[in-house]
Amino acid sequence: MKIAGLASNRGRNLRHIADVAPGGAEPSVVLTNREGAPVIEAAAERRIPTEVVVREDDESRESHEKRILDRLAAYDFDLVCLDGYMRVLTDEFLDAAPTTLNVHPSLLPAFPGTDAHEQVLDAGVRTTGCTVHVVTEAVDDGPIVTQEPVPVYEDDDEDTLKRRVLQEAEFTAYPRAVRWFAEGSVDVEADADGTPVSVAVDGDTGGSFPARRFASEDRAASLRYGENPHQDAALYADPACEEASVVGADALNPGSKGMGYNNYNDADAALGLVKEFDAPAAAVIKHTNPAGCATADTLAGAYDRALRTDAKSAFGGIVALNRQCDADTAEAIVESFKEVVVAPGYTESALDVLREKKNLRVLDVGPLGAGDERFSERFVEKSIVGGRLVQERDLQSPSVDDLEIVTERDPTDEQLETMIFAWKTLKHVKSNGILFATGTETVGVGMGQVSRVDAVTLAAMKAEKDAEGKSAAGAVMASDAFFPFPDAVEEAAAAGIEAVIQPGGSVNDEDVIEAANDHDMAMAFTGSRCFRHD
Repeated sequence: MKIAGLASNRGRNLRHIADVAPGGAEPSVVLTNREGAPVIEAAAERRIPTEVVVREDDESRESHEKRILDRLAAYDFDLVCLDGYMRVLTDEFLDAAPTTLNVHPSLLPAFPGTDAHEQVLDAGVRTTGCTVHVVTEAVDDGPIVTQEPVPVYEDDDEDTLKRRVLQEAEFTAYPRAVRWFAEGSVDVEADADGTPVSVAVDGDTGGSFPARRFASEDRAASLRYGENPHQDAALYADPACEEASVVGADALNPGSKGMGYNNYNDADAALGLVKEFDAPAAAVIKHTNPAGCATADTLAGAYDRALRTDAKSAFGGIVALNRQCDADTAEAIVESFKEVVVAPGYTESALDVLREKKNLRVLDVGPLGAGDERFSERFVEKSIVGGRLVQERDLQSPSVDDLEIVTERDPTDEQLETMIFAWKTLKHVKSNGILFATGTETVGVGMGQVSRVDAVTLAAMKAEKDAEGKSAAGAVMASDAFFPFPDAVEEAAAAGIEAVIQPGGSVNDEDVIEAANDHDMAMAFTGSRCFRHD
């Protein structure tokens, strides 16, 4: 699609559209009605042809527009984009030209005219933005194509608001509108006189992954620093979130240091893990990975089993519990240095114990809920340069009946129970992830490796070197993705693994199964993987 751009001054939006080429659209000409307008030099730098058509002192608007149309006739264009074009167009131009768009620096129909930012500030509104609309002879009154909101802050003045509306709203909305036209997604309907009256956009729908998203979050805290001391950071909260979270947790240890970026990140990971289990569960997290996890008949028992997986790595870690913390569990937690404890409540005696550690952050997230109620948030997202990745949360929770046994040897009932526990825990281990478990407790964890065999080797090493009173011998191994070759199974067999749970689906599944049979191992397929890369 080719664009004819009309501007009277800098033409910042036209420059931006030329730079990003939304939908492949590009300006074929930039025309200005003002000699020496900065947009001329900006267009020339981009090798875009320019035209200057100045209105004479006694010239009518219609005559001036006819001369503009005559000059534009030498160029091919499918869309006209105005950008700070300080003339109201008449039917002389609009009837002869293709669809003409303009961007206005407010959310029309509010605050039309040339002083929109002043009007916004005088009115005291808390949200402004921009509007891209089809141009008609009525000023700022054509049918709306798209809008983009921008918050208004207490310390805003006209200059700061103008700059943010341009950079945060107009640079988003105008290219979007152009892209829609370039893709043929826009239907402009006109009345009997040919005046545009409505706009419909194909595909601009809602649902789980809408074509457009607006996110509004409130700053909940200014953090001491980010991942490292030289990085500033803040915590933003979603006020509509109903799920128990560390963002809205009450801090119950007055005088302790404030939560930092890493503390929140690790605490969120820890809480997400213990939500997986109905039985009393405890997890110890270090750098968002489980150093250990277990369930047991008592919370103190679960914490003890989780800690003994890797007490060395648990030093300075985060503890999460899925039950009210009691005194016995609290006494065990404070025996070594921890940064944060997260739980859905605490007994008074537990708080007395935990508060003896002045810098231990103690977070009460409130009731977790039961079953699926624990997971009200359907999506997770990750910011990347230039955008955000959004996906559904991995809420898969296979049962024994969902497993496909693929080896000659069937797993025992106890091994099947361990497989389910291991899979739920493995979902929270960074890929490539391998986890060894017995009963309902971790034995060794191999996380974040670029080789699956190395992840097996690491899990075996951690089990033998760092686990207290535990061993890989006789344990179950869980893998977050299929084994491309039998070598990882061979490595696991050497460590003493007797059963394996994995997704399956490799072209070499038969070789992997054969290796398991050769070592008298039981193996089950889940049919789905549980990668975790963030």
